[in-house]
Amino acid sequence: MQILCTNLFEEQLKNILQKFAQEDLSATKNFKVYLDTVIINIPTKAQKYKKSIYFDDENIKDLEHQGFIIPFYIDQANDNYLILGIVEK
Repeated sequence: MQILCTNLFEEQLKNILQKFAQEDLSATKNFKVYLDTVIINIPTKAQKYKKSIYFDDENIKDLEHQGFIIPFYIDQANDNYLILGIVEK
């Protein structure tokens, strides 16, 4: 399975990281590294995540990470996980 990201996710993450970097660059790097690790592990843990509160679709789940919610879509037909966005909880 591949993990893909939408342009919306990339833009939202960029904005979040820019805000964090203004406060603490080291913490920003740690946040990004840990986030990448969590995202990479989605295929092995996808079933533990709850159905998304933002979408009425059983194939869209919410991953929570340090005060943020990251909805992702499980595309079984194409064997992909699609990261839809990232919003503050």
